[in-house]
Amino acid sequence: MNAAAHDLPGRYSEALARYLASADEVVLNQAYELGRKALGDGLGVLDIAMLHHGALDAAIVNGSAAARTAEIAKAAEFLAETLSPFEMSLRGYRETNARLIVMNETLREAKGAAEAAKEELEAFSYSVAHDLRAPLRGVDGFSQALLEDYADKLDGEGRQYLNYLRESAQRMGRLIDDLLALSRVTRAELVREPIDLAELARSVMAQLQRTEPERRVEMAIDVEIAVEGDARLLRIALENLLGNAWKFTARRAAPRIEVGVTSENGNRAYFVRDNGAGFDMAYASKLFGVFQRLHSTAEFEGTGIGLATVQRIISRHGGRIWAAGAVDRGATFFFTLNNEASLP
Repeated sequence: MNAAAHDLPGRYSEALARYLASADEVVLNQAYELGRKALGDGLGVLDIAMLHHGALDAAIVNGSAAARTAEIAKAAEFLAETLSPFEMSLRGYRETNARLIVMNETLREAKGAAEAAKEELEAFSYSVAHDLRAPLRGVDGFSQALLEDYADKLDGEGRQYLNYLRESAQRMGRLIDDLLALSRVTRAELVREPIDLAELARSVMAQLQRTEPERRVEMAIDVEIAVEGDARLLRIALENLLGNAWKFTARRAAPRIEVGVTSENGNRAYFVRDNGAGFDMAYASKLFGVFQRLHSTAEFEGTGIGLATVQRIISRHGGRIWAAGAVDRGATFFFTLNNEASLP
């Protein structure tokens, strides 16, 4: 309580005595100011009530029972006016609390709707995984059987048509797998833990090397890149980014892939860089859209879902992803994770 509050009891008693003697509206209105000062100077509601009780006890000494009843009623009105700022605050609290109750109920309903939508999505994913794959396997399998068992009864054009049929069925299968992977990334629970992104990148590159052991690709990966994130999801992101780098450097005489750390606007940014086919920056905004491709399937295979999956994973980690490149001069994909501090 500051010094100005120390004379409040005397001022309060004086105002109350004058009001009890005259019922003056001007005096009554002074209660507002007294209440604001009292509450602002650190006095609580109980303090105000005790001051009121002491002043009232001093003011009502003699008189009939009816007179005392009337004085008490007038004093109660004075106290109510004094505490009106507190009452307004309390009313505001009650109104806010009522709104919060309504908002919580709306949130509960929205959560229930989201859970129902998630269950429907799970059922759809199951249907895609099982009901759509089965006929595709049939198309591919019977096409292969025709090629193996009846090749001598088909001319070259007929065999080529069957090969086209098999390729289309296999491409549709990969498309379904990629869509399911994208769906799982969106729904999967995020588990954060310390991860060495460099070690994860080396593991993915070793896996790619095993698929094409005859290829020689120069790899430059930082010794250690400590991050915090979901190891499974970040591996999927690197599998897509490094898989693209591996794919788009296939026609280079001296392919090179880098993984490292830089700083972007004060934040740590990680990058995957290659010296492959690159892309036209005029179409950079399309890179992370589902089914968006900047190269034809005749040039490089793919479904156009991989970078969309990476974008979802980075976004779920609270980061962002962007790219820079030029046609026939390679590409670099940068991403941040959870607004991490800049490099020391």
